[in-house]
Amino acid sequence: MANEFSDHHYWAIILGGSSGLGLAAAQKLAAHGMHLCIVHRDPGVEMEKVNTAFEGLRSRGVQVLTFNADVTRADKRAYISDALQNGMGAQGKVRCMVHSIARGTLKAMLPEGESGSNALSTDDFRITLDSMAYSLYDWVKDLSHKGLFAADARVLSFTSEGSHRAWKHYGAVSAAKAALEAISRNIALEFAPLGIRSNCIQAGTTNTRSLQLIPGSEQLIAWSEARNPFQRLTTPEDVANVVYLLCKDEAAWINGAIIPVDGGAHIC
Repeated sequence: MANEFSDHHYWAIILGGSSGLGLAAAQKLAAHGMHLCIVHRDPGVEMEKVNTAFEGLRSRGVQVLTFNADVTRADKRAYISDALQNGMGAQGKVRCMVHSIARGTLKAMLPEGESGSNALSTDDFRITLDSMAYSLYDWVKDLSHKGLFAADARVLSFTSEGSHRAWKHYGAVSAAKAALEAISRNIALEFAPLGIRSNCIQAGTTNTRSLQLIPGSEQLIAWSEARNPFQRLTTPEDVANVVYLLCKDEAAWINGAIIPVDGGAHIC
C-alpha cells in the first residue's frame, strides 16, 4: 500500500534524517506515501552525498522539505515549523515526529595517562543533553502549539541500552538517553489529551557513523554479534520497519513504551 499515508496527507518530521536510523526511517515512510520534513546538520563536504539521498526520497513521489540547521535553536525551530506549515497546506498534518539526533560528546570521565584537562565536563553534558534529550520536548511543544500534529500523532525517539548501562566514554550520551526516555514518558502522559502517542525505540547495536565514533566500537560490535540470538547486528532497516509499524492505525494503543528492536539481544 504505497499510498496508505499520502491518502491522509500525512507528514513526518525527522530530526536527524540525513544518515543512519533517521534516513532509514525516512526511506521506509516515503515508500508508504508519507511526505517528509527532514532537519539535519551536515557540513558542506557531505552535502553532495546527503542531497543524493534526499533526491532518492523524492523519487518515491512524496514531497520532501529539508533544512540544514541546528535543532536546538529556537529561531531555527520557529522558521522550520512555519515553513512546514506552509508546505503542508490546509490538509496536511504531522502524523509522526522522529527524534534521531546523534550529536553527543564522547569523552572519558578519567582519561588514561592524561592530566584530566580533556576529561568529560559539565558543559559536555549540557551540550549533549540539549541536543539528544531536551530538543524532543521543545519540538513537540512548538509543533503542538501551532496545531501541526494530526489527531492521532506519533512521537518516536531512538534510545539505547546505554540509558541504563555504563560504557566508557559514553557518560554524557548515557545521561541524555536516560533523560530522553523520561521526557518521552511524560509526553505520553501529558500530551495524550491531544491524541499524541510517545514511544522510545531501543535500537540494538547498529553499525552507523555514530557508533563508529565511540572509542572501542570494534569490540562493541564483536560482543554484540556474539551476544545476539541471531548472531548479527541490528540494521537501520530493522529500526525503520518498527517506525513504520508504530505509525499505523493499529499501533494507536502503544503509548509510553520503550520498545527493544534488537533481535532479542536485551534478554541475553
